[in-house]
Amino acid sequence: MGRKWNNIKEKKASKDGNTSRIYAKFGVEIYVAAKKGEPDPESNRALKVVLERAKTYNVPKAIIDRALDKAKGSAEENYDELRYEGFGPNGSMVIVDTLTNNVNRTASAVRSAFNKSGGNMGVNGSVSYMFDETAVIGLEGKSVDDVIELLLEADVDVRDVIEEDDSVLVYADPDQFHAVQEAFKQAGITEFTVAEVTMLAQNYISIPVESQGQFEKMIDALEDLEDVQQVYHNVEFED
Repeated sequence: MGRKWNNIKEKKASKDGNTSRIYAKFGVEIYVAAKKGEPDPESNRALKVVLERAKTYNVPKAIIDRALDKAKGSAEENYDELRYEGFGPNGSMVIVDTLTNNVNRTASAVRSAFNKSGGNMGVNGSVSYMFDETAVIGLEGKSVDDVIELLLEADVDVRDVIEEDDSVLVYADPDQFHAVQEAFKQAGITEFTVAEVTMLAQNYISIPVESQGQFEKMIDALEDLEDVQQVYHNVEFED
């Protein structure tokens, strides 16, 4: 599963270059999650997932509090959660998750980002069947054996536990996200290198060196869009 985590790291690293844009997107995502239920992560699991992921991106508390206060207020902003699927260079597969208050604007912008980089949008389901929704939680300072023992003692089922670089990574079903985190927190572990529910490709493809720039241009164009929250793909680059 190391390839999958590399994919996440590459995506996260690309986002870290523009923190103000990332913080703004988290503000919208936190607001939408809070409006789905109570603006309290202890009673709103969707909100708790977003806040845990925001923590790994070092989103300032002021931005989180502002989004939560906005959700508690009387103002009402309506956002649609939409997923777009498509194909990039060399048959690569891409999933784009958005939150938008203008569906026509977002659809047009996503389609343009695909088309300008040699890709094309597909129909719903054309790509997502090749991805699995997966909870990924990473931590440092523990061995794989330590983590497995801890999870067994907590009676938490996971898909896999691996070591990659300096982190131990736990892959689990999405509905086990909170159970895994709670097991760690009960053991005094509260800091995570990654904590999110993501879409991981079942199989990854390599893109030739000559096509890498075109693919990266497409991913950057998609991630730069205001309404795009997450971009997932099935590419790993050749050395």
